Order: sequence, then structure tokens, then C-alpha cells
Amino acid sequence: MSSGMLRVTDLQRKGGIQRIGIVFITILVFSAIATKRIKISINAGSVPKEIQETQTYIKFITKPECFLNCLESLPLAQNANHSGVEEECPEYFQWIHEDLKPWRATGISREMVERGRVLAHIRVVIVGGRVYVENYKRAFQTRDVVTVWGILQLLRFYPGKLPDLDLMFECGDKPVIQKQDFEGSEATIPPPMFHYCGDNQTYDIVFPDWSFWGWSEVNIKPWELLKKDLKESSDKIKWMDREPNAYWKGNTLLGPQRRGLVKCNVSKNKEWNTQIYDLDWRRERKEGFKTTDLASQCRHRYKIYVEGHAWSVSQKYILACDSMSLVIDPHYYDFYSRGLLPTVHYWPISENDMCGSINNAVKWGNKHAKQAQEIGKAGSRFVQEKLMMRHVYDYMFHVLYQYAKLLKYQPTVPKGAVEVCSETLICNSKGLRKKFRSYSMVTNPAESSPCTLQPHFDQQKIQDLLKRKEHLKKQIEPFEAGENIRR
Repeated sequence: MSSGMLRVTDLQRKGGIQRIGIVFITILVFSAIATKRIKISINAGSVPKEIQETQTYIKFITKPECFLNCLESLPLAQNANHSGVEEECPEYFQWIHEDLKPWRATGISREMVERGRVLAHIRVVIVGGRVYVENYKRAFQTRDVVTVWGILQLLRFYPGKLPDLDLMFECGDKPVIQKQDFEGSEATIPPPMFHYCGDNQTYDIVFPDWSFWGWSEVNIKPWELLKKDLKESSDKIKWMDREPNAYWKGNTLLGPQRRGLVKCNVSKNKEWNTQIYDLDWRRERKEGFKTTDLASQCRHRYKIYVEGHAWSVSQKYILACDSMSLVIDPHYYDFYSRGLLPTVHYWPISENDMCGSINNAVKWGNKHAKQAQEIGKAGSRFVQEKLMMRHVYDYMFHVLYQYAKLLKYQPTVPKGAVEVCSETLICNSKGLRKKFRSYSMVTNPAESSPCTLQPHFDQQKIQDLLKRKEHLKKQIEPFEAGENIRR
């Protein structure tokens, strides 16, 4: 700022009174813009938090290409070859209606949205196709930034199709809008809150998580690229040639289920047909997570999915291997997992007898190899065919579109919000972050419209679906008791 004032002093000596006012106002405007850009670059990870207040615009101007004004960023034009052909959305999309049900009768007011501020990490506002973000608290790693990145890519994929909207987003592990807080005769309507997962005790609106655009901190590629790698790796090893046991590798300290899973490892006294590996995060972080390549882990007939503090982003990677997925009783769901069926896409594992249940599943699968392979392939087909990035963007589009229809006010840009665009978020990144964002950046609009969202479930259909899942789970009870699976 001192350099700017020196330029004003020089102009004063020349007597340019009118020019002084113009330059001074220009400096103030550019300083304000610089401050906002600094804040976004901190969230993007390129500027340490401790220099947030001391960094100046003059120092940033040395690389002007990294501070492209979003006003210069033009939205992509709709594809000239747009077919208009629509396919029906996968069935799990219908849960969008159920997630938005709490506000169906009343609509959503600005007051409802702003009540969620105390819990949210960020507020995302879309006005005229442009994205503005207000930060409330620091999220873990760069979850918030990559989530915003995903929304920006959605707008590039379907330019001009989303209406204006205003939403709060919570970027932690667990859902936060507890149903019990909004019960009783004097209860208020819950604040709408977008989140990565939900459960039966909360009202959070489920939204695709950040990992679909790559998780740079642990060297996990964007989903579209990794999905291809997983398929290629899986095709290399025939199911019968894989190790005939169950495999899991991860942080064993996250949650009671994982701590219990460690007990299922092979010991001198017991063989549970499992291989459980604890991930040394300090060592892996130092080595760049080079030994945790997910595509190289499709070497076992069975892979275990277990939740951490809440849901885990790993489920899609586990399902993609053609291995029969052993899913330990989940308490949480993400946007697609409600479309998975036990004994069809995965084998359910009881958390009350985790080790015995896994052991029995492995024994059953090795004895009934054809059926076990079919379950593994069905799970793989689900994520390969119904969880393409096209489906991720379609889900995002529909949940945001249906949400926007419920708004009872015209969204406006909050005073503390910063405009963000794809170009600024790429410029404010480096290393793997920049690589993953460059790879996952949408360069061409979709050639067709979003898939057709089916009407909401009626209550009877929901009950029938839940009963079907319970019925499918009960089918394995004889095997859980050890019948017909002894060698």
C-alpha cells in the first residue's frame, strides 16, 4: 500500500488534482480486490495463513496471470451440437426429493438459510451464473475449495441452466442438522444445510464430496481418471487368481468400527481370512502416499468397506475392483450409496460379530465362487456405469435445481463474499492441486440435457425398498450362523 501512496504523492507534485482522486479511488478498489483474492488463495492453499494480513497487492502483482479478474472469465457457450436427448436418471436420484422434503410445504426463506451460518464452513451464492463464496470457518485440508471447484465445473458443464441460488455447506465428516432439535409443537423449520453424507437422525442435504475432483493431499486422482485405472487393474487379474481373503488398508484410529476391525487380523490363535493394514499417515505423508495406490489394490477376492468418523469416500474405490465388497453395517449414506442393494452389489457384514461375519463371508465366497464373482461384478458395474462424472454432475444439477425452486427470495451477493471462477482457483494452486484441477476442468459443455429426474418416492415405495433391503440381508443369516459353509 505504501508504494501506491508514493505514486499519489508524485502526482500531487505535478498538480494533477483530478487525477489524484481517480488514482486514489483506483488504488482503493484494487486493494479491496486484492484482499478478497488473498483470502481465496489462502483457502486454495497457496498463501500461508500467518501472512494473510501482511501480504500486499504489490507483491501479488508480480504474477498477474494468477489474479485474473473473474469478470474477464466468460461462461462456456451451450454446445452447438446439443442433442436434447435425455435419459432417465439412475434410481438413487429420487432420494433428492426425500432430502428436500422438510422444506417442501413451507419453502425456504433467507432467514432459514442464514440460521445455518453457525454450523456452515462456507456459503455459496450463484447469481447470473457467477459464483460467490463467503467463508465462515476453516475446513479440513481443501475440502471447501474443491467442493466449490466442483460447482464451478457443473456451471461449465451445463452453462445457463441453473437458476440463482443461495446455500450453506458444512464440510466436516458428520452431518449436523439433528432431527431431534426440530421436533415438538413449537419446533422451527430446520435450516437447509448441504453436506457430504446423511443418516437417519439428521436433515442434511446430501451432495457429492470433494474426492470426485481428486484428493491431492493423499494423492488420489480425480474419479474419472482413477475409475479407468481401477478397471484396467481389475481386468488384469482374474477373480480366481486373486488372494482368497478379505483386504483393507487405512487409518485404524478413525471410529469404533475400524478399531474393532483390527482385531480381525490374522493372529497365532485365530485365522479370520483377513489382511488388515494400518496406514502410517506420517510416513505416507512424508513419502507422498506412493505406497497407497488404489489401482494396485485389486488383488484380493474380497475388499472391506468400513466407515470412519462417518461415511468414507473409499466405498466407490472398493466397489470398482470387481472384488466382492464386504460392507460393515453402515450408519451413514452418501448421495449414491442408497442405490446399493445387499447380496446384489455387496455382502453385508454384521458389526456385532465383525470378525466372524467376515470369516463366514470369505468361506462362503470361496465355496460359491460364481455367485461371489457376480456380486463383485455387479458392484463394479454400478460405479462404472451409474457413477460416471456425467451422473455426478447430473445429481448436483438436480439437487441444486430442486433446492432453488424452494427459495422464497431472490438470492443476492453477501457483503463478505468473494467471486471465484475456475481460472482463479487454478492460478492459486500448485503441484498436485493444480494438476488435478487442470485435469478435472470441464472444457466443453454437455452434448445433451441432464438426465430426467423421476417423481419423488411415495411413502409406500420407500417402505417397500427398505423392506427389500432387510429381506436381502436376512437371506445370509444361515451363512452368518455358519451353516453350509464349513470346509
